[in-house]
Parts: sequence; structure tokens; C-alpha cells
Amino acid sequence: MPIDPRKIINSPFGLRFAYLLGKYTPYWPGHRIAIFIADRIAARTSWKLVHTVRCNQWVVHGKNPENGVLDHLVRQNFRHMAISIFDFYHTINNPTASLRLLEPHPVAISFVKRPEFAERGLVVAGIHMSNFDMAFQTGGLAGVKALSLTVSDFNPAYKKQYEMRRKSGMNVVPSSMGSIKQAIGHLRAGGMVITALDRPDERSTYRPEFFGMPATLPIHNIFMALKAAVPIIVAAVQKFPDGKYHFHFSDPIEMQSHPDRHQEIILNAEHILHIAEDYIRTDPCQWSMTFPVWPGAMSEVPE
Repeated sequence: MPIDPRKIINSPFGLRFAYLLGKYTPYWPGHRIAIFIADRIAARTSWKLVHTVRCNQWVVHGKNPENGVLDHLVRQNFRHMAISIFDFYHTINNPTASLRLLEPHPVAISFVKRPEFAERGLVVAGIHMSNFDMAFQTGGLAGVKALSLTVSDFNPAYKKQYEMRRKSGMNVVPSSMGSIKQAIGHLRAGGMVITALDRPDERSTYRPEFFGMPATLPIHNIFMALKAAVPIIVAAVQKFPDGKYHFHFSDPIEMQSHPDRHQEIILNAEHILHIAEDYIRTDPCQWSMTFPVWPGAMSEVPE
């Protein structure tokens, strides 16, 4: 049976190792260790995890990179993910240190100041880019009042993330039909809902185009915004050369109506995803997506 590195990384042992490494290792040596581990993983091209990342990077780079270039891009992608994980655990019990690594943004500050129920609701659709976990955690500690929908897959890693996010003060609920209904009510009352837009959901019957190809991406953010008649803001985090994590926020995007319900969701989803594409293109190697967004392209990727 082939090794499944995701099970090792997401195991209690793997999570404990990441926590202890981040907590007790000084900053620069910790980065070197993170890079060493990332390079060992990226070199295992037979692992499904690595092949998935290769596919995602191949598509977002225009399906152009040849083997040697693609190898380099995948290695850089794993390095960035590893460093982000180290930074997250290195500052997890030190909000002041987290704030030193996050560059303030007027929109982020407005979220902190926003009352739980404003005049109008708002969906914030985030991209799994760079150190999104640190931004999420720091937002909770800073007092952002929002309902946060997270994946319902409770493997040890997601269960740990769920617990940490709740401890930070965020109102986190696993995604389900019931919680989506709850979120719509929250939005109609003027609340804010935070969710991801790029975590694949193969159960969905919708296949909006993303980077020019039909993708298995969720549409619950569009569904909620349409039902509650509220706008969506696309959010992302990117690490700059100054060593800090900077925010990207779109303007509020109003949903457009269409007589065909299926087409209405697809058109609005592709509008949102087009903005997400622009953010990812600023540095595709910072897109921290290890799940297959385009399963049909997996067999096309250069080995």
C-alpha cells in the first residue's frame, strides 16, 4: 500500500511535531528546518499529495511548465507552505508576535470595528493563500465578530484547527445544510460570514471555470449571498519581500440575477473566481492548495 503523507502530517504525532517545532525553535533555524522538510516531501513525486500539488501548480501556471521548471515551482510551493505553518505555530500563543508579521489593512481594521450586526450582511470568501490560518486566528483574537463556516471533515488536523479557531474567539461551525441555513439567517440580520472559496467539493454538481478549466469548487458562498441578497468580498493573504503577510481585499461584489438558477450560480461564481485568479497569479507558489481542484487534469501533468 502506498504511503499517504497526508495521514502522517495530519496525525496527532505530526501535529504535535509541528506545534513543538514552531513553539520552541528560533525563527531562522525554524525556517531552515521547514525548508528541509518541504524539499524532502516535494521530491516524492510518486505520492498523491505531491502529484496533486503538481497538478494545481501546472494549471495555474498556464499548463506550460516543463518537468524541471515544474519541479522547482512545486518545491517553492511546499517551502512556502512549510514556512507559513512554522510561522503560525511560532506565534500561536503570542498575538503581539502575530501582529508583527501581519501588515495592517484598512478593510481588515474595519472588520475588527464592525458590529456583529450591521445595516447589511456580508460574505467574506477567502482563498487558501499563504498564511491564511494566521490571519484567521489573529482576526478572532482582535475581536472580529463573524460566523465562520469550515469544512466538515474532522480528521485530526481539521479538528485541531477547529478547536484553535474557537479558542481565538471565532464563531466556527462545520459546513452542512443546517449551518448554511443558519448562515443565511445571520446574513439577513446584518451579520458577516467568513468561508473559503477554493476548497474542492467533488459532491457539487456545479463546475465553474477556474483558470480556464471546469473546477470542483464549492458554490455555497454564492448560494448564501444570493439568498440573503448581500455582497461578497474576496480575501487573500500574501507574503511580501519585507517578510510580512499582507492582505488583499476586493471591493464588495453584488450578486447578479439570472432567470436560470443554475446559470445564475455559475455566472456569479466565475465572477468571484476571476478575482481569486488575479490574486493567485501575483505569486502562484503561495497558493496553499493540496487537494485536487481539477481531478480531470491529474493524468495530464508531466511526470
